[in-house]
Amino acid sequence: MQGNGKKKAILVVSFGSTYSDTLKKNIESTENKIRSAFPEYDVFRAFTSRIVIRKLAARDGIQVDTEKQALERLQAAGYHEVYVQPLHVVAGEEYDKVKKIVVAYAHAKNKVFERIAIGRPLIYYMGQEEKPDDYLIVIEAIQSQFPKIEANQAIVFMGHGGVHPANAAYAALQMKLEQAGFHHVYIYTVEGFPSLDNVLEKLQRRQVQKAVLMPFMLVAGDHANHDMAGDEPDSAKSQLLAAGLEVETHLCGLGENEAIQEIYVQHVRDAIQQPGHKCHK
Repeated sequence: MQGNGKKKAILVVSFGSTYSDTLKKNIESTENKIRSAFPEYDVFRAFTSRIVIRKLAARDGIQVDTEKQALERLQAAGYHEVYVQPLHVVAGEEYDKVKKIVVAYAHAKNKVFERIAIGRPLIYYMGQEEKPDDYLIVIEAIQSQFPKIEANQAIVFMGHGGVHPANAAYAALQMKLEQAGFHHVYIYTVEGFPSLDNVLEKLQRRQVQKAVLMPFMLVAGDHANHDMAGDEPDSAKSQLLAAGLEVETHLCGLGENEAIQEIYVQHVRDAIQQPGHKCHK
């Protein structure tokens, strides 16, 4: 395993999913990509959603650690070096939950780990101060998912959103898409800004006749199947149909995209290369 006798681990943390097929295609495939890229590290899984963890245990008998439990296990197993890579899309509430515990370990008086650091989520840096532009890197990665569309058609991505200030990342992504020349690609959030109404206004202004709906989430789970593509009157599909648009839905999470998986691999690499014992800032 480790040549110098010191045990090293990468803990891959995601929100989780109760959809077994989606879990395999998006979360497990990304974990495996990280495992292949760092053979000298032991790779472990944790979920931040307690609801998902409880449901998997009750329904399938599958036990998944929380981020806290996983780090306690690594401590008990004598790991010296630990890198925590969240598979979250933005640095929101779930990312903060993970970062908080990593920071606590990093600054504990009695050092549990010789080194612990957290990687950044999918979109974080914006290209300033010699940092990479995560937004443009992601835009490049998702282009392989774009279906061929005509002038009167558009691609509409659905993000999660919320009240956390990190929700502003979605509006920034929309601006970055426009700057990159993708005027036919839009993003809205289920629980924040931009809303579906914001996007619908733009589609109507442009006289778009057909919208292709796609999740801008790691997994195509409940939100993708119900809020986006469901038949309920308040789903995105139903609302766009009611507005007179033709609608096509694509149920593929970002985790199925190998280019997205490679971005997470790079974020692990960046965390490993950080100087000193600092947590990601």
